Amino acid sequence: MSRPPRSAASAGPHRSTPSAGPHRSAASARSRPAARPWYARWSGDLALGVRLAFAGGRSGWSRIAMTAVGVGLGVMMLLVAASMPTMLHARGERTAARDYGSAEMSRPSDRSLLIGVQDTDFYGKSIRGRVLRPEGPRAPLPPGVAAFPNPGEMVVSPALADLLSSREDALLRPRLGYRVVGRIGHAGLGGAQEYAYYAGSDRLTLRSGLVVRVTSFGSRSPGQSLGPVLVLLVVIAFVVLLLPVAVFIGTAMRFGGESSDHRLAALRLMGADQRMARRFAAAEALLASVFGLLVGALMFLVVRVFVEQVTVFGVGFFTSDVRPALQPAVLIALAVPVSSVLVTLFSLRKVMIEPLGVVRSATRTRRRLWWRPIVPFIGLALLYPLLRGVQRLGSFNEYQVAVGVALLLIGIATLLPWIVEAVVGRLGSGGGLSWHLAVRRLQLDGGTSVRAVSGIVVAVAGAIALQTMFTGVRGDYVQETGQNTSRAQAQVTFRGAVDGTRAAGAAARLGSAPGVRGALAKATTSVLLPGAKKDDSWVTLTVADCPALREVIRIGRCADGDVFIAGLGRRAPRPGETVRVDADEDTGGGRGPSWRIPKSARPAGQRTNPLGQTEEGVFATPSAVDPRILRTAHVTMLVRVNTADGDAVERMRNAVAALDPMADVMMLTGTQEDNGFGAVRRGLFIGAIAALLVIGAVLLVTVLEQMKQRRRLLAMLVAFGTRRSVLNRSVLWQTTVPMVLGLLLAVPAGTGIGALLLKMSEKPVSINWAAVTGICGAAAGVVLLVTAFSLPTVRRLMDPEGLRTE
Repeated sequence: MSRPPRSAASAGPHRSTPSAGPHRSAASARSRPAARPWYARWSGDLALGVRLAFAGGRSGWSRIAMTAVGVGLGVMMLLVAASMPTMLHARGERTAARDYGSAEMSRPSDRSLLIGVQDTDFYGKSIRGRVLRPEGPRAPLPPGVAAFPNPGEMVVSPALADLLSSREDALLRPRLGYRVVGRIGHAGLGGAQEYAYYAGSDRLTLRSGLVVRVTSFGSRSPGQSLGPVLVLLVVIAFVVLLLPVAVFIGTAMRFGGESSDHRLAALRLMGADQRMARRFAAAEALLASVFGLLVGALMFLVVRVFVEQVTVFGVGFFTSDVRPALQPAVLIALAVPVSSVLVTLFSLRKVMIEPLGVVRSATRTRRRLWWRPIVPFIGLALLYPLLRGVQRLGSFNEYQVAVGVALLLIGIATLLPWIVEAVVGRLGSGGGLSWHLAVRRLQLDGGTSVRAVSGIVVAVAGAIALQTMFTGVRGDYVQETGQNTSRAQAQVTFRGAVDGTRAAGAAARLGSAPGVRGALAKATTSVLLPGAKKDDSWVTLTVADCPALREVIRIGRCADGDVFIAGLGRRAPRPGETVRVDADEDTGGGRGPSWRIPKSARPAGQRTNPLGQTEEGVFATPSAVDPRILRTAHVTMLVRVNTADGDAVERMRNAVAALDPMADVMMLTGTQEDNGFGAVRRGLFIGAIAALLVIGAVLLVTVLEQMKQRRRLLAMLVAFGTRRSVLNRSVLWQTTVPMVLGLLLAVPAGTGIGALLLKMSEKPVSINWAAVTGICGAAAGVVLLVTAFSLPTVRRLMDPEGLRTE
């Protein structure tokens, strides 16, 4: 059979003539649509996906709302963290602006100001008090003060004004004997809840106590460096607090995966291919993340409004301080939407979207282990150069440490799904119907439950690592004082209003105050040994009655007029020698009075005083010394209070203020903490509370979203006769099993990271197992509490209404 001849038009390119070829190629090009570039395809599909999300009905809007709330909680936490540098900087600038150095000039002038310290405490609240006496018309005003208060008047902070007008005023007002005439502005306060005042006085002198003459305010000295170990603590604290929040944001972005399956299948039925369907899903996640940014910003503004009402350990801020730094804020605004798209595409990488449904619940391949240890291995590689010790290195790259520790903690989140799948796959169906339902659900779709607790597990591991590091370095920053709080509870140092001649009477008045069980006074000064010219020839002369002397030295028989010598060795003066009393600024210069040591002076043994110190020198009873010596001596008292009386300390402070308003009251304590270490510890405590609240809230939203996705299944089980209590226990098991496995992973991982950090800090490894147990218990408590809060919603989802569908 012969083939028909082809015409030139149908011959195709093999028979085309040279003249006809170009015209046909141009026509063909015009008939075929040009392929769109990738960015045009992406933008068009994303725009269409956003439109479809808006038209998704109640279920679509519900998913977007749940995702926005979950993401918004995390964004709010991140914005607060991004505001911390600004908050600390603003607070530091205000406190530095009101500080002043030591005496700037010795003589008064028209621009000098006398300022004295009159601090006090009130039921654990620190009250900053300053007494002012301008010496000229050009004297500097403290920041936040409009005019100098007149003598007998004071300007107070708003928080102190509220305290003075409250019912607690009864025990505080006697201590602050000034009339309130104004308020201190923001520029003169560290935070909104700071208690502070400036009082006026016309009797203030350089001999009144801690008084200096200044001509300006403002600290010019650089801030104290935290040191490499504390900087390392701060970096680790930020990672530990913020990384779980980032994990929860990633979890929230995967809310409602099953509810969007029907929309994706419908899009495939309308002609969309697999890639287009994935881009539509990414558009919906992008929309939810944008709403999450808006919700997080609104939550941040709400938190910002109430920040002035919150103070922890005396640290507070103003609303104007809480503003995120520009670079972190921009990074958050860009990272959240981009990560939402990436997380969605990653979650759909093994999902087959077909016109008749989405293959998501079919039997899945086992998770692979080989790539999961790579993440923590990279973290170890980053931290390895620092194992030589950060103190030896002097400085280190904070970003390197942050990324390394973050990768170690992320490694826990990557290992947890594999561990849960491996363990759950071997669990039997015994243990009751609730256990059977929970295990089967975890076997079919354990990833959802794992994601719900992964943030908690990461937080626990980080908290254990941080606690281990705190325990290891605590000895360098928290010292035992040796103070014996059973012998005395307070020491009072008088600045000038009470001298040695009035010490006995002042001790009697203080000892008779309500709540005070007794007060022992001593007056101290320095005396120069005869014929000595060297500084080490000065010895301490302590004048006190016999009961007070027995608290500081070991003596037997004692009566008024006795003198003792203790602990001086070859430097001890001999009985009968004449010594000269120190002539300092309190004596007005010149030679101090002389005193002849009685020949009856006896040696005495040393004893540790209630402050944990041993004293040496010459110890005399009052009638054995010249009264002129007592006028130049400084007076301190050891006070015993009734610890069973909650108001005893405040009554004691009032009695001290009646004797000398500028006296210093120091409460005895067993330990003393470094200021920098204490600031880091308090900041971590504040951040931990905030992070725990956010984690609990996001976890609650996560559990509720999961239960909402399963409402038809729950309602169907109830319709077939399954008891609601069984389903409630099943929900609890589905959260408890991954949580227990996660804690079993978090404890060794956290202690290992903590040991690594201690190695970097050049400290021996010491693990506080009681603290580790407490952290695990707190995490388990959060999970159980969140599950309990979700049970009422679960009960409502079991109603027959849950069988309805759209």
